[in-house]
Amino acid sequence: MPPVPPMLARTAAAIPPGMQYEAKWDGFRAIVFRDGDEVELGSRSGKPLTRYFPEVVAAVREQLPPRCVLDGEIVIVRDGRLDFDALLERIHPAESRVRHLAEVTPASLVAFDLLALGDRSLMTVSQRDRRQALVEALRDAGAPVYTAPATDDLELARTWFEQFEGAGLDGVVAKPHDLPYRPGERVMVKVKHERTADCVVAGLRLHKSGPVVGSLLLGLYDDAGRLQHVGVCASFPMARRKALMSELEPLRMESVAGHPWESWTSEEAQAAGRLPGGVSRWTGKKDLSWLPLRPERVVEVRYDHMQGDRFRHTAQFRRWRPDRTPEQCTYAQLQEPVNFDLARLLS
Repeated sequence: MPPVPPMLARTAAAIPPGMQYEAKWDGFRAIVFRDGDEVELGSRSGKPLTRYFPEVVAAVREQLPPRCVLDGEIVIVRDGRLDFDALLERIHPAESRVRHLAEVTPASLVAFDLLALGDRSLMTVSQRDRRQALVEALRDAGAPVYTAPATDDLELARTWFEQFEGAGLDGVVAKPHDLPYRPGERVMVKVKHERTADCVVAGLRLHKSGPVVGSLLLGLYDDAGRLQHVGVCASFPMARRKALMSELEPLRMESVAGHPWESWTSEEAQAAGRLPGGVSRWTGKKDLSWLPLRPERVVEVRYDHMQGDRFRHTAQFRRWRPDRTPEQCTYAQLQEPVNFDLARLLS
């Protein structure tokens, strides 16, 4: 019965040998429960996703065994690659909007584990046997329900790691063959892409605990010479947060007047470019205010991959780059993955 926390993965630098390998999907993790016509889509946090994806619910009723629980990912594919922004738009309070988006940007369900089938729980069964049961259970399923490709071949997994990024996937997940399903525990292994970029530090947000740095606002210059907001750098120890506040104090501006992002509160400006503080259904009532800094300092950060023209996840501080000028921080430095049509993988 829901909720069931999904089994998680710890990060590793390299793909380990002797395991089952799958692509790491970049969507909404979902534990799917079906009992006849009753369907529940549970999120990683335990909150239901059911009302936001009526087309997935309909597909579950049509394609899955009458009584089952499976682990998977809800994704949206557009132009041959995953589109996480389109997925975020689906979290909308209006029923009419949800129904419209279900038709315009329909989601798919990629299944990669089977937790129960009929009256039998498979939680204590090995990963190898659960995989076999999953393949058998979904043998006759079709779009938009897919069984995630998996392999025991380490070299093929390394090829997937390089190729699949071009379709918006996040890396590779490795699962020990004898692993039972352990909800909420980091017992799988994930290997993600990691790159570095030099960014302009153009602002900061305060930490919820007080007047210390919560996150640094990062920018890159586009071809037109405009400084675009590309994400944030966070996750500092408290002592480092205090030290950063002192380091950046000389760059503090009294107001946003004259700052490249001075029109950040304007809806028209938000629509025309990447500015910090854009409110969305995802950010909710979170405080998105920030303190402007003169865009003179360059930082090198680690990031995994891009979603459009911004960092998909929070970037990680690596070091200051006093040998770089802000004008050198452009999109041109970013490495682009080779395109890979996701239809080839889902076929």
